[in-house]
Amino acid sequence: MKSKDISPILEGWDFRPDRISVRKVVGLDGKPKIQLRLDMGLLQMEVEGRPDGKRPYGYESLLEYYLSLLEEHRQRTGTDEDFVLSHEDCMALMREAVQYYYRYLSLFHLQEFEGVVRDTERNLRVFDLVKQYAEEERDKWAFEQYRPYVLMMRARAKGALRLAEEDFDGALEEVDEAIERIKAFFREQGREDMIEESQELKVLEEWREELKAKRPKGAREWLEEQLRIAVEQEEYERAARLRDQLRALDRQQGRSR
Repeated sequence: MKSKDISPILEGWDFRPDRISVRKVVGLDGKPKIQLRLDMGLLQMEVEGRPDGKRPYGYESLLEYYLSLLEEHRQRTGTDEDFVLSHEDCMALMREAVQYYYRYLSLFHLQEFEGVVRDTERNLRVFDLVKQYAEEERDKWAFEQYRPYVLMMRARAKGALRLAEEDFDGALEEVDEAIERIKAFFREQGREDMIEESQELKVLEEWREELKAKRPKGAREWLEEQLRIAVEQEEYERAARLRDQLRALDRQQGRSR
């Protein structure tokens, strides 16, 4: 009988508690798989669809299944009133959301950022569904407490995709949007004190400063900085030339528009 011992798979791939160890392999079905190394073994996930490869009730995921039930309820009653998710429904959605968490964390470390955006946005849709329809308040918070983290990961992935196109301004926009959404979340929860303590905000704010430092300066930004320096150093003739260059740049940009 063929052994089912996974030791040969783990051989030479030691668990490191100080880092995330993940790799991509080709499965027996010829499709790519993601493997995440854990202390006592590994997780293997599909790259597309639900990470465990299952199709609950014939749908891609439980999220899609419950959304279909919601739509059926609306068509039948003309409203979404009285549609609720029980505690058991929410716990099933939570177990599924954890699968997607492990996958987008793995994809992030593989630098496959499109997949990270896909899976984080998917989990945010779960949070929204539970927030609106969960029967019990405890279930809403069970999901909502993770919203800042998912928003942070989504912003980091979207920002990385922008940077791949050398779009520093676009990356900064993604970061700024996530920062504002996380702050709004804490205000909505009545936890303004968390704005100063949030690790997610600290990560994004530090990255924002790194992006600003690395962003190439445009012609106007460079001229304005040189003008400021010239004025501070009382180099008025140089400052006058720089102002002329700025006016010329404005005229040129006006014609191009």
